[in-house]
Amino acid sequence: MAKIPFVTQFDFEHGRCDTLSPLIRRVIAPNPGPFTYTGTGVYIIGHGDVAVIDPGPVDERHIKALDAALEGEQISHIFVTHHHLDHTPLSRHLADQHGCKTYGFGAPQILAETGDARLEAGDDLEFHPDIKITDNQLFSSPGSQSGWTLRALHTPGHTSNHVCYALEEENTLFCGDHLMAWATSVVIPPDGHMGDYIAQLKRIRDMGFDRLWPTHGPSIDDPQTFIQAYIDHRMDREASILDLLQTEPRQIKDIIPLMYQDTDKRLYPAAALSVLAHMIHLVETDRVKCEGEPGMGNEYRLA
Repeated sequence: MAKIPFVTQFDFEHGRCDTLSPLIRRVIAPNPGPFTYTGTGVYIIGHGDVAVIDPGPVDERHIKALDAALEGEQISHIFVTHHHLDHTPLSRHLADQHGCKTYGFGAPQILAETGDARLEAGDDLEFHPDIKITDNQLFSSPGSQSGWTLRALHTPGHTSNHVCYALEEENTLFCGDHLMAWATSVVIPPDGHMGDYIAQLKRIRDMGFDRLWPTHGPSIDDPQTFIQAYIDHRMDREASILDLLQTEPRQIKDIIPLMYQDTDKRLYPAAALSVLAHMIHLVETDRVKCEGEPGMGNEYRLA
């Protein structure tokens, strides 16, 4: 199995506004957890007229920290990477406070109920962006104090409506949950799609960014090497599935104990969802066959 060079340690403090580069500041919300790691990192781009990416949760401590960080400044744009509850809920409050618009790709497909297996925050069904953006659309600062240019990149995979934002002045990408330095990203059907995800990993890899800033956790400072390791990990998962189908047709429930022998059995339901995402991709690429639409109960065989 390909080894991803995870980075798990970094200097942070909830509510503190850290200057990360000439144009980037970050405030981390006090909402740590299994899918947020240390909490939602809210990025402030520019000075004077600023953009905010992924405002995070509605939390009084977090609101006060952002107000302090933004004192004397005006938000001109609020961008979201996708509509999960750890990213979007504070958007409306900030937009009303600063008299600006929210921007996102639009509504996601609604995720199937996954119960205890769910590994990411739920969908914020109340969030609807004021402005629906398109792939490669450019946005820029309305003021001259500290100009910035952000390019929206539609990166479906983790969710169908996931968007990354490239800061052109610094060749930096705000990659939301598309990539994380501390863990792999979750891809759960039907909203998550493994084929799209792998394609967008390759796209981002080939764009040659100098640094990636995920919404959760530390930066990724060697993007090409790191993304390739992410891709290799997914390819190894698919190779393992194909190897197990060499001997006989199998259902996903038969594959999990063989692929995840060293994994806590309580995590098997989540592992099954990941295998399903891979299996759908293998069926779509004509390497695996099944009767009907791919699902948990199907029997799979090599094409």
